[in-house]
Amino acid sequence: MTNAFVGGAGGMRRPARRVGLAVAILAALALLCCGGGVGSYLLTDDGGADESLFSNAFGCGEGGIVDASKRMPSMGAYGEGQIRNAAVIVNVGSDMRVPFRGWVIAVATAMQESALSNLPHLGADNDHDSVGLFQQRPSQGWGSAQQLQDPKYASRKFYEKLVTIEGWQQMALTDAAQRVQVSAYPDAYAKHEPIATQIVNLLTGGAGRAAGNSTKARCATGGEIAASGWTVPVRALIVSGFRTGERPDHDGVDLGAGRHTPIHAAAAGQVITSRCDTDPSGRLCSHDGSPSTPGCGWYVKIRHAGNLVTMYCHMIVRPKVRVGQMVAAGQELGFVGTSGHSSGPHLHFEVYDSSRGDKVDPVDFMRNVGAPLGGDQ
Repeated sequence: MTNAFVGGAGGMRRPARRVGLAVAILAALALLCCGGGVGSYLLTDDGGADESLFSNAFGCGEGGIVDASKRMPSMGAYGEGQIRNAAVIVNVGSDMRVPFRGWVIAVATAMQESALSNLPHLGADNDHDSVGLFQQRPSQGWGSAQQLQDPKYASRKFYEKLVTIEGWQQMALTDAAQRVQVSAYPDAYAKHEPIATQIVNLLTGGAGRAAGNSTKARCATGGEIAASGWTVPVRALIVSGFRTGERPDHDGVDLGAGRHTPIHAAAAGQVITSRCDTDPSGRLCSHDGSPSTPGCGWYVKIRHAGNLVTMYCHMIVRPKVRVGQMVAAGQELGFVGTSGHSSGPHLHFEVYDSSRGDKVDPVDFMRNVGAPLGGDQ
């Protein structure tokens, strides 16, 4: 890498057991996966992630589907039976030829509805007549109580509804899940997306990194959206890395795209910043910047599931999105430029955990979610 550029800085409808404070995915469980090393990961139940989450990459589903009849791992608060239920959900999706993105959505939904437990009728604690992994209700036409207690049947009914929703693969996970479940807590699903992706990865050799619209195990390429819900913001070579020896305070990576190249949202989320850095009037960003110009120039920040935030700096003109706007993965945010603290056209791209303020290496993170940065393919 060179330093050619200078860049800127469903809800659960009844009382239920809480997911524990952490889920550890152990390297010793590598026998369940193929096509890539299995690292040790720590994920929190509110969607936050330990930095070690970003240290290793799985394959893209080359190992196929795990045999759910075999012994399953126990991962933190998720016991062997719960992980087996996740394997059943994934296997049903595979049998039905549901694209890989659907597997992540289904596992995350069951995490919210039942903590991946095949719940019976809970008497006074029950929400109406909800039962099973997805808390589906016989009175709403999902099937009989006996049928809905069969994880395979319940998973099939979830997928049958999901695939009828137009555009579900491009939706934020919480929106797709809500369209199926019609929950009283429609925003609750999103926080499970990072862990659901890692569970799918563990059980399938990395299908959470595969092309999300595919039913064949292959890595996402170009501008495709991975099953994790992530995609590259621009297809361009990395021209300056994260916290290099020469630039230890460089908290992102610089992607050397040409002027006017469209910049895309790396994942679905809500715009939390869209403005000219250091100058609310925008005058400072109305022309090319320089190494002596302060700030990010025209830039955007987006908050995603799991407390993650991405930042996109040095746009050529005012961004196309506004604060508070919900954006889909791959949605156009603006265009590459060189406004702000910059010595040439490029996109400065950052990823960090907003709950802790921890910056992470975007190269490692994006590779882990199946949207590797770099290259111009």
